[in-house]
Amino acid sequence: MLTFSMKPKPPFRLDLTAWVLRRLPINAIDRWDGRIYRRTIVIDGSPAEVSAIQTGPPERPELSVTVDGIKASARNKAASESVLKRTLGLEIDLSEFYAMATAHSKLNALVAPFMGVKPPRFPSVYESILNGIACQQLSLAVGIHLLNRITAAYGLAFKEYHAFPGPAELARLRLQAFRKLGYSARKAQNILKLSRDVINGGLDIEGISDLDNDAAIERLLELPGVGRWTAQYVMLRGLGRLDVFPADDVGSQNKLMRWLKLKERPDYEGMHRVLDKWRPYRGLIYFFLLLDHQAGRGFFDARSGHLT
Repeated sequence: MLTFSMKPKPPFRLDLTAWVLRRLPINAIDRWDGRIYRRTIVIDGSPAEVSAIQTGPPERPELSVTVDGIKASARNKAASESVLKRTLGLEIDLSEFYAMATAHSKLNALVAPFMGVKPPRFPSVYESILNGIACQQLSLAVGIHLLNRITAAYGLAFKEYHAFPGPAELARLRLQAFRKLGYSARKAQNILKLSRDVINGGLDIEGISDLDNDAAIERLLELPGVGRWTAQYVMLRGLGRLDVFPADDVGSQNKLMRWLKLKERPDYEGMHRVLDKWRPYRGLIYFFLLLDHQAGRGFFDARSGHLT
């Protein structure tokens, strides 16, 4: 077992950040019980369970981290820290965004209740693409059920939980294995091709992170099963490009309409007409709209982050 502490850039709230990662309470990959964030990760090919507890207030945040299943070593500590920094956005400074929000009354009203959330990312570009593919043209609940199933069936296990499967686990599968989990034939084919291209060495999927926005979008659109919405979703949730808002997202269009009391749901172009005044932080608004929606549905208490 490995234990260490981390100090995120303030302000920071683990509870809100965990909820943005989870999206829905049914998420079995990123787990939150009101106090502890947990996720099964893979380090050097072996699964381990990482858990984090916030021990300092948002203004002086500190995380107490335990990684169960690996030896205490400098290398394993660095690998674990890297996952948490990326997944929980621990090093991102949002002070300029908060300053901008205070100058816009509507934006400030959305942001102020959730001060301390960080923009999270999936641990890999690969996982973010599979999240996008799973949720395409389906309700979010159905998409997360599909992700839970594929993780439980093919992810490396540590005790009763599993890590999200990588391309090595999925490339060897047959189409029917995905169909049994509820994936459509097209989604199964796209995931298989993507995974096999990565394993065969023809696709450096993680290298997309090194490209600028235009080049990254162009590269993502070349991948099987990736259209405009999925590419923008991956840009935000996989690459951490905070100015990218998945404007084709119908759920987000509805959230924006309710927040700003618009008479009609904006389309793709309408979303950008509304959001462009808040560049370069349009993607951050996506996360705050999600939190506002989650709190409104009673998933958690906005002040404490506890389950309700």
